[in-house]
Amino acid sequence: MAEKMRFKRVLLKVSGEALMGDGQYGIDVATVDRIADEVKQAIALGFEVCMVIGGGNIFRGLAGAADGMDRSSADYMGMLATVMNALAMQNGLERMGVPTRVLSAIPMSTVCEPYIRRRATRHMEKGRVVIFAAGTGNPFFTTDTAAALRAAEMSCDALMKGTNVDGVYSADPKKDKDAERYDNLSYMEVLSKDLKVMDASAVSLSRENGIPIVVFSIQESGGFVQVLQGDGACTIVQD
Repeated sequence: MAEKMRFKRVLLKVSGEALMGDGQYGIDVATVDRIADEVKQAIALGFEVCMVIGGGNIFRGLAGAADGMDRSSADYMGMLATVMNALAMQNGLERMGVPTRVLSAIPMSTVCEPYIRRRATRHMEKGRVVIFAAGTGNPFFTTDTAAALRAAEMSCDALMKGTNVDGVYSADPKKDKDAERYDNLSYMEVLSKDLKVMDASAVSLSRENGIPIVVFSIQESGGFVQVLQGDGACTIVQD
């Protein structure tokens, strides 16, 4: 990469599917621990990290709606799935000695704290990893949009999107060997080329708030820290 980048506070967005490991569904503890270790390395280097985790490994609202379920009910079920993933990630991080707080947009005082922006900011100032659960708390919004929203609210320097590939491609690199990989893209290129980096509302929200979207492989050991320090393969979406 031509430019060195150094972010201080970032939001890491991880899909629920990333937690499945080699399984077809559910949570693979070894995979959770591997991702938790990536976050631990970043915290040890002085970065401030907050997280949003999807729920697709347990329940996907859109799929439920497609099967005839009421969309709002399906989306709320998906939000509850993200709370389960957030608690699993919290457990992985705290077993490694990293203080972590789960803040849910749907109040669930028995298992986690309610989302209050100033409280979340204070946790981050104290060096804790904050995991935002239950999306935005509203149906019809994806966890991508929730990630863009929380990144803006937390004044993050970047939104780090951890995926299964090392950046954004013109087509699925697993299906098309001629797929072109991009190092840099503008928000408008992502939208006009329909590149599926994140959904359109998440990209637009990031653009409005001037937050770069950094797409990298969460499957690569040490990849998160490398990208944070300006090394490693990734695609940066910014104007």
